[in-house]
Amino acid sequence: MGDKLLIRAFDVGLGDCIYCRIPQAHESGRDFHILIDCGSLSASKLLSQAMERLKPCLPQIDGKRRIDLLVVTHEHKDHMTGFGLKIWDDFSFGAIWMSAAMDLDHPESQRAAKLHSLATKAMERALALNLALSPPLRELANAMALNKDAMATLRATLPKASNITPVYVHAASTEAELSLPIREASLSILGPEKDIDHYYLGKPGDPSLRSTMALVDSGTMDAAALVPAPDDVPLPANLDPADFRKLRSRMVSSALAFADLDGKVCNNTSVVLLIEWRSKRLLFVGDAEWDQGYRQDRPNCSWNVMWNRQGKHLNAPLAFLKIGHHGSVNATPWRMPDTDAGEPAAILDAILPVAAKDGAKAVVSTRRGNYETIPRTDLLAELGKRVANARNYANDFKTAGLKTSDVPMFEHYESAVFGQPQPRRTDLEGMLGSPGYVDVEIEA
Repeated sequence: MGDKLLIRAFDVGLGDCIYCRIPQAHESGRDFHILIDCGSLSASKLLSQAMERLKPCLPQIDGKRRIDLLVVTHEHKDHMTGFGLKIWDDFSFGAIWMSAAMDLDHPESQRAAKLHSLATKAMERALALNLALSPPLRELANAMALNKDAMATLRATLPKASNITPVYVHAASTEAELSLPIREASLSILGPEKDIDHYYLGKPGDPSLRSTMALVDSGTMDAAALVPAPDDVPLPANLDPADFRKLRSRMVSSALAFADLDGKVCNNTSVVLLIEWRSKRLLFVGDAEWDQGYRQDRPNCSWNVMWNRQGKHLNAPLAFLKIGHHGSVNATPWRMPDTDAGEPAAILDAILPVAAKDGAKAVVSTRRGNYETIPRTDLLAELGKRVANARNYANDFKTAGLKTSDVPMFEHYESAVFGQPQPRRTDLEGMLGSPGYVDVEIEA
């Protein structure tokens, strides 16, 4: 195991907390240790447990457990809420990388920053209305409201404690900006592009964004106007209470429209990290999304931008893929049922060809519940045809004496492909008795 590269996906429910150890890759001759994200939409205790399990894997330097590189892919709770917890006193960091979209001063993401600020404030006010939001919408609102402590920790507390400056990365980041004490391995950033506003929001006035970005670009809309606080909206004497409730619901709908667009931009500006080690290629994609094709000067998804802008890095088979967005339908490019082959299918065939000479491996950190349709199991079945570490969970559940009825929403979302091989899943591995994580080893 000492000469193998290790990827460990901690079981944190619906979230990502990914550890990568590159053997003897530090300039000093020891292993090089990377943590990618620490967040969950499930219980916070899962993140605390993951960090306790991580400690023995790390070297102790000056009394602290050393993480040589921390990568925070994007500003969503399921990837960063752990940084708002009091669990970091025993760790030190050699470098911290975050998406350029998280840099408040990044000149080419000012429109995205305005959208994010307005969406966050609007959702905070929408929550104050205390309407009966559906579980996914309430999760969205809470996710945006609870990231402040985490961002303060990432921008100030952790860097100060380790005497470093965080680096906001993008595909045009220079070697000097990405300098690390690493040997026999290279790390490249494939996304996001530096010009975030251009590639992920398109030109101002783009009709595909309808009125949402027009309001942001105009500078005339603020959160108070979009979603008045409860005290600002007394029941008018001439308005029926039922009609007033409808009015407040429309206010919340407006906030959700901004939040939905902001969430999409946030996913598509995820840090996409390519690690190359001894001729092996490993790709960690955050929550990058895909669409049917790249469109010049229009809002685009991350995978399409990478395919057209970073094709020389992307257009080759992988040894490992961290499956994006917990197995969501729009996070790993593929040919969906009843659709024509196009750019998404070409991307998947390039990175995970069906008949790969050296079998690739993959893992997905997921748990069904917060979002019923995540993971998308027919997508996982397609990926199961393309990776060497796929597992037939139907056989394994039968051997272990487990009931499929214990799998959340089994009949609706799992039964059709449960007997087909799938990549390793943290949720099902947990039911089969995993030690709180799923390991994937890559040999040189």
